[in-house]
Amino acid sequence: MELSVFNIKGEDTGRKVTLDDAIFGIEPNDHAIYLDVKQYLANQRQGTHKSKERSEVSGSTRKLIRQKGGGGARRGDINSPVLVGGGRVFGPKPRDYGFKLNKKVKSLARKSALSYKAKNNAIVVVEDFTMEVPKTKEFITIAKNLKVADKKLLMVLPEKDNLVYLSARNLEKTSVITASELNTYVVLNAVNLVLTERSVAVVEQNFKA
Repeated sequence: MELSVFNIKGEDTGRKVTLDDAIFGIEPNDHAIYLDVKQYLANQRQGTHKSKERSEVSGSTRKLIRQKGGGGARRGDINSPVLVGGGRVFGPKPRDYGFKLNKKVKSLARKSALSYKAKNNAIVVVEDFTMEVPKTKEFITIAKNLKVADKKLLMVLPEKDNLVYLSARNLEKTSVITASELNTYVVLNAVNLVLTERSVAVVEQNFKA
């Protein structure tokens, strides 16, 4: 698949970039995408939730009422789960939500996500650029020139560039990451994917397997 290379003014430079069909042109695997996104979101969870159970609640262990003969269930002490302020039955405990996922499945998921973007013509290639100072207004102008400013945008750089990152940081629908940080979730979460020329090569090198 060939894509034209644009400059930051939105003009066609006349150059073209050929995307590797082994990465951007495969038949997407939806189940692999589901598993990879599920693992990514699971890893974002802190898992620090905790509620006190009966033995952990502070209170007297004296039985409040007679245990039998009253017609109702036995309640025991004031820490009983059936009373307001008592402990919780089988409450949440701190845990790790992460789970194992094979490298080949993760690789397939990422290639599938990129292939979906390529199939939907949602990938724009821009020539490598840098900014003299971090300026959000200038970044917005670049996005408008490339006709990707109206929807969620993910810009992929070959390496970390603080000037570009700081320029886009305050934009709600825009994310800037490096090619090595690319994952299935961020690709699918964006509507438009903007790759610089050098980042295309880095992505293909990282995902080649």
